[in-house]
Amino acid sequence: MSAAIRLALSNFTVTFFVIGLLASGIVLLRAPKPLTPRAIHEALFSYFLFFSIGVSFFYNFVMHTFFGAMSARFIGWADSPFQAEVGFASLGYAVVGFLAFRGSFGLRLAAVVGPSLFLLGAAAGHLYQIANTHNFAPGNSGAVLYSDILIPVAGFVLLWLQSRIKPEDAAR
Repeated sequence: MSAAIRLALSNFTVTFFVIGLLASGIVLLRAPKPLTPRAIHEALFSYFLFFSIGVSFFYNFVMHTFFGAMSARFIGWADSPFQAEVGFASLGYAVVGFLAFRGSFGLRLAAVVGPSLFLLGAAAGHLYQIANTHNFAPGNSGAVLYSDILIPVAGFVLLWLQSRIKPEDAAR
């Protein structure tokens, strides 16, 4: 059991993405039928924002701010005061993610764009570290690297879908 918990927490971005999908599924199972495209999208997007942005970045805040040395070792870095800066940036993204859970399109846009730029920049940094320093630490080259790319892609797809759903789709 401890190995499963360690795996889930060391791959927290994937874990929280999956929890968001499960939460969406539960909401949709309990929703009135027939389901509308708007209802399906709202469940997927809102719980993506809550878990993949809000909870995930809050977890990142806690780990980089209070457990910086451990986080640095996991990534394959030396500890530095920069850990706290990454942590507080993550706290800001977490708060925007939580606000966007039931927020407007503009707030949701901000909750996807800011963290996506951070994550894509982190992915570029991970790739640079892999290529130039051969840093294959789990926090640099594992699931974190892939989710640094996939979370922004998922966020932008959900934004695009929200912009495509027409008001009359809610009446179906």
